[in-house]
Amino acid sequence: MEEKSTQPATTHKRSSVLSSSDDGPVNEVGLNVSGHKQELQRNFGLLSLCGLGITSGNVWIALGGALNVAIYNGGPPGVIYEFIVASFFYWIIAASIAELASAIPSSGGVYHWATITGGRYGRACGWFAGWWNALAWLLGFASVVQFVAVEAVSMYAIMHDGFVTQQWHVFVTYIIATWIFVLIVLYLNRALPSIEMIGGFTVVAGVLVTIVVCAIMPHVNNQPYASNFSVWGDWQNETGYTSNGFVFLLGMLNGAYSVGTPDLVTHLAEEVPHRNLPKAILFQFVFGFFSGLLYLIPLLYGITSIDDVLASVYLFPLADIYRQAAGTKAGAVGLVLLAFLPTFISCIGCCVTASRVFWTLARDRATPCSRFFSNVDQNTHNPFRAIVFSGVFVTVLGCIYVGSKTAFQAFVGAYVILSTLSYVTAILPHLLGGRKNVVPGWFWMKGITGFIANGISSAYIIVFIVIFSFPFSLPTDAAHMNYAALITGGLTLFVLLFWFIRQSTYVGPRQVVLDAHVLAKDAI
Repeated sequence: MEEKSTQPATTHKRSSVLSSSDDGPVNEVGLNVSGHKQELQRNFGLLSLCGLGITSGNVWIALGGALNVAIYNGGPPGVIYEFIVASFFYWIIAASIAELASAIPSSGGVYHWATITGGRYGRACGWFAGWWNALAWLLGFASVVQFVAVEAVSMYAIMHDGFVTQQWHVFVTYIIATWIFVLIVLYLNRALPSIEMIGGFTVVAGVLVTIVVCAIMPHVNNQPYASNFSVWGDWQNETGYTSNGFVFLLGMLNGAYSVGTPDLVTHLAEEVPHRNLPKAILFQFVFGFFSGLLYLIPLLYGITSIDDVLASVYLFPLADIYRQAAGTKAGAVGLVLLAFLPTFISCIGCCVTASRVFWTLARDRATPCSRFFSNVDQNTHNPFRAIVFSGVFVTVLGCIYVGSKTAFQAFVGAYVILSTLSYVTAILPHLLGGRKNVVPGWFWMKGITGFIANGISSAYIIVFIVIFSFPFSLPTDAAHMNYAALITGGLTLFVLLFWFIRQSTYVGPRQVVLDAHVLAKDAI
């Protein structure tokens, strides 16, 4: 076998790179690429992994669910064009993520990659990337559960005139839903691939049926369509900012929220054949972009009154849009149900991802009670305790929702900034190190292509972290302020303080290159 060499992953005495030239102790045979014993079962194949990607990626539903906010940033044209531009940049970020996932297929994802690409600073880079990514996914899990709760309550409200939605209605639904998802992930581990394939089917079927209904029903009900100008050219700046260019950039946050999960499937790296990761990322982004764009067009043509959408009494903005497009309450409920089913399964995937990220930190002693949370249950064959922790974390956030909806939205709104911070912590050192610290996998952007992709990815993230921290509109007040930067800063301070407490015992991941003799047989 041809030998490959690489630079040390970190300066810490227990972090190293193992290649085919290393003899290594016998008891290390059977490791996965993370340098740990392979404990999880490789239940997922390419089809189920793609199902997870498009279901938990949830692009078209995320776009629709945030439409009442996005439409302030330019009206219908702004929604479409901002989504297209945001998708373009996230395609480049996804390519940068995919090549790292191909080279280092570890469930730690950006946490592991940042440790390797960071070179001599790898331990610190990995620590912050890992915690930012874990917090992002825990908050993302909470956000999608809230989506499910809001959809369920909105369907009830549509069919019951005079029903006044209260925050506790959403809270109760939120708590019940959270623990349904946690229990499914805990006890149906072997069924998860099948569930995600079903989820993929509901996403594809749901968007196709919704597109057809929104395109046809206004004509059937003799209702007017929106004009071509209102959909494609009638720019409406309702934010209070005077610069339309800045409003466009600020509006890209809505597109980033819908497509901003390029690392999603990578956290199942130790549960799939590693060559499937870049393929699943590609499928997720191809389907997500085209389904999102093709969904937006008939949806926006079906809106006869933007003012009614903005003044809707329903918590889920699509409810009123669907009522306008379908012309009946039953039709609106049916369309919301088509969004509800894939969102329900999406929460299962988000729970899996959030728990896997937290578990990978725990097994490297990067979390409180690391030995407790790093355990893999021998009966359920999953990180049982980390899954329960994810459920408890989301439950606590739900309690915040009861006290203050603004505070809850402030936490979950930090997802985009936290996740992109974790990406740039892996990608930027990779670029600055001349892309030499990583042994290439089967998917690798060669020559100048890789430098350009990494450069654009890093520049986009750095610039837009600043832009996405601005208030959504002016004038602002305490109830409508953008607290994402404040929450990110507060959480980062916690991560920094914990780094000083734990750095002496923190192990950090190590890389086992894909030709190493110590790899488990199913690791490649």
